[in-house]
Amino acid sequence: MNASTNLAYEQSAQPALQKLGLDTALAHLDSAAQQAAAGDWSYTHFLGYLLAGEIDERHRRTVALNMQFARFPYLKRLDGFDFDAQPGIDRRLIDELATGRFLAEGRNIVLLGPPGVGKTHLAIALGVQTAEMGHRVTFTSAIDMARRLAKAMAENRLHREINIFKQPKLLIIDEVGYLTLDQTQASLLFQVISSRYDKNQAMILTSNKAFADWASVFAQDTVLASAALDRLLHRCTVINIRGESYRLKDKRRAAVGGTQPQGLQAVDTSVTLRLPEAKT
Repeated sequence: MNASTNLAYEQSAQPALQKLGLDTALAHLDSAAQQAAAGDWSYTHFLGYLLAGEIDERHRRTVALNMQFARFPYLKRLDGFDFDAQPGIDRRLIDELATGRFLAEGRNIVLLGPPGVGKTHLAIALGVQTAEMGHRVTFTSAIDMARRLAKAMAENRLHREINIFKQPKLLIIDEVGYLTLDQTQASLLFQVISSRYDKNQAMILTSNKAFADWASVFAQDTVLASAALDRLLHRCTVINIRGESYRLKDKRRAAVGGTQPQGLQAVDTSVTLRLPEAKT
């Protein structure tokens, strides 16, 4: 680009960028045009450089909004997870999940194990990874979601509330089974699971209950529990964490020098349920 061509291009580009709402590109137009002239860039190189900045800024804003709407209780990342303290974990499986391919497949992830072994850390870390890929994520505990849906039902806006949980690319439901649900709440939890299954939308669930005990999660309704598990496990990666609470471990280390943590087992397979078949 020579100087006169550069000036004419810049003058014609400004109103076009304004009209298209490309604010970042507009803000960098002058400096980009000067670099293009100094470097004798081609028009396609100049345009690509200008639009790349716009795309990067839009992605940054998208990620910021995703993190805001996700409502994570705290921020956790996979690089902050102590894999060395869990030598039984299949790190390759976690790395595969971190690619986000499970989202495209509509594959669920279920993290099982006692309290304090890192289930929520892994769930949030994968949720953060998803948000940073540009996807919408929602985090909730099972009891909070059930209470919110019950309130919506009482106010005749249940359909709208279920849609809120149905829309995100990833829904994380934490602490399934920690607190007892009543029959209505259990039914509402099932409706969310079923609606996302029908849309092939991924979920991550954490629970301290083995699958054989999930009848207690659904108010002792074995048929409802079986129907929920049938949908959850159809396309699912199950990670069984068998180990001691990190909090108890740290306390013991402080008192007597500590012990080696037990491992974490990860499997990607179907699970045999000891529950009646779901009614069709």
